[in-house]
Amino acid sequence: MKRTISVQSGVYRCALLLSTLLLPLAGMALEPEQRQAAQSQLSLLTRALDFEAQRASSSNKDLGRNGDAHSILPGESLTLLDAAGPGIVNHFWNTVGTADPFYARSLVLRIYYDGQESPSVEAPLGDFFGVGHGAAKELDSIPVSVSSLGRSRVCYWAMPFRKHIRVVVANENPAVKVDSFYYYLDWQKVDQLPEDTLYFHARYRQEAPASEGNYTILQTEGRGHYVGTVLSVHQMETGWFGEGDDFFYIDHAETPQLKGTGTEDYFNDAWGFREFCRPYHGVSLYEGVVVGDRVTAYRWHILDPVPFKESLRLEIEHKGSIFDEEAPIAKFEIGGFIERSDWVSSVAFWYQYPPVNSDEPFPAWADRMPPYKIISASDLSYKADPPLLVLPLSGAILYAPMSGTGEITYTFAIEEKGTYRLDGLFTHSLMCGVYQPYLDDAPIGAPVDFSAPGFDPLWMHLDTLILDAGEHHLKFVGTGATPRFYRSMAPLHNGIGILSLSVLHLEEMAGFKVALKKEQDKKELPHDQNTGR
Repeated sequence: MKRTISVQSGVYRCALLLSTLLLPLAGMALEPEQRQAAQSQLSLLTRALDFEAQRASSSNKDLGRNGDAHSILPGESLTLLDAAGPGIVNHFWNTVGTADPFYARSLVLRIYYDGQESPSVEAPLGDFFGVGHGAAKELDSIPVSVSSLGRSRVCYWAMPFRKHIRVVVANENPAVKVDSFYYYLDWQKVDQLPEDTLYFHARYRQEAPASEGNYTILQTEGRGHYVGTVLSVHQMETGWFGEGDDFFYIDHAETPQLKGTGTEDYFNDAWGFREFCRPYHGVSLYEGVVVGDRVTAYRWHILDPVPFKESLRLEIEHKGSIFDEEAPIAKFEIGGFIERSDWVSSVAFWYQYPPVNSDEPFPAWADRMPPYKIISASDLSYKADPPLLVLPLSGAILYAPMSGTGEITYTFAIEEKGTYRLDGLFTHSLMCGVYQPYLDDAPIGAPVDFSAPGFDPLWMHLDTLILDAGEHHLKFVGTGATPRFYRSMAPLHNGIGILSLSVLHLEEMAGFKVALKKEQDKKELPHDQNTGR
């Protein structure tokens, strides 16, 4: 008897597909229809399965030893799976250890089918798993999930292949090594696949900044169906970015058959964004409406795929409101439906056969990343009061004043006046306390609780500010408040630790307030030139 997933009943085949996609539902709060689908999945386990379970992993070849990870040098690649078919990859988990704070954008996942030289899946690791910008955020959905404060990634997309599959991760950071890449790749070895089996595709693209006209998420030729979108925006204007509509052009149509009503509407949200995760849609990252803020949203078309027989083009407008922070309140809003110059990136997910790839060059590492200036803690000068237990350790500066009212100040320099986004990588642990951050003696944000049940280095956005050239002083003052994770049997050092400070000069990003300047220029023109009449 051959091992095959060809089945006589189309209904059973649909149930089998849904069972694969619904695997991540375990542990999630289920709606009644989702609970019923999960129960159907459990019922399928009563049927005999006829395939060989296979796995490629980073496990140490010496099974008696630890060290179950591989390193990836700058500019090099790691092959995760190289296998003959037919088969179906149905589980991919990974986690990464590296000093690169944006490794999720530096690492690129590529999947090659049936001996093809170009990949059919090509996307930065983080974007593929639903979080853009190289950010570390958690996400909980049907096909992909991210846990461990953004460090553990898993997907259950079904990836069939007939002849061969090769899965590769490339470290495109030219300077920073990946110390540890841990992974599981589970797949099913079968004797044959149904004749109408489609191949899984994922394609990343970006425009930095977005060019005039609609942003294209996907343009493909052939037969298949569309199953998902991850959209990320780094905002170059202050205001709500998401008034743009989505448009699906199916089979070379001149007008879109599917027309949207707004960006948040496409992602099944309303009246702006806020962070949330649902099985089929959500916003994994949302920082706000201030210039320099970032956002990522995801939308899975699992229950509502978009089929196409000849071609598919998916576009979205990049329009929204624009505000002038320096204008009087009565003139604060420049407009509500203006094409913006944001940095836009996306991953399109779809199934198609035969497998295809893109003629568009994949964006280089330097083009995928804003010009962040990373200042290591070891390069920061500091002053503590009281000056107790200040420990420069392994590139970090750890401060443990033993009281809740200690303070420590870090000094950094700005070369020219401008708009700067400040972020930092800070330690969170059982020995850390609650601190109020200040910049040049002015408070920025609310007090921060750096406590945690274990030990975690976490990225934290501090603020976006206009800074003069010269030295600036980032100070953290203990509030004396009891940390959330205080334990009576653990030492309370009221500590704080910094590993690095990130300074992003927004004026160095192409598109910075370009749309605002255009609108201001229009208002200065005579009426006949402004209207074209």
